[in-house]
Amino acid sequence: MTIKLFYSSVSSNLEMKKQQQKIFFVLDGKKIAYELVDISVSEADKALMRERAGNSTALPPQICNGDVYCGDYTAFENAVEMEELEKFLRL
Repeated sequence: MTIKLFYSSVSSNLEMKKQQQKIFFVLDGKKIAYELVDISVSEADKALMRERAGNSTALPPQICNGDVYCGDYTAFENAVEMEELEKFLRL
């Protein structure tokens, strides 16, 4: 399955941008392949992200492995800190 990272290329929220950049940095550093899904260009992708997250107000970044929801930035950060990234990503 493919890791899908739901993100927004258009955001005035600096914290969101930092979170997205950290995820890119960690995944690239560990050579984990992922697909970017830009919710700012597609309402359907935003709806899909929120459906998978089980939260009608979820904001990016959100991470899935295929159709399976992995978590948001906080869960990602916790997995990195606990050295359980592969488990979190269901690899």
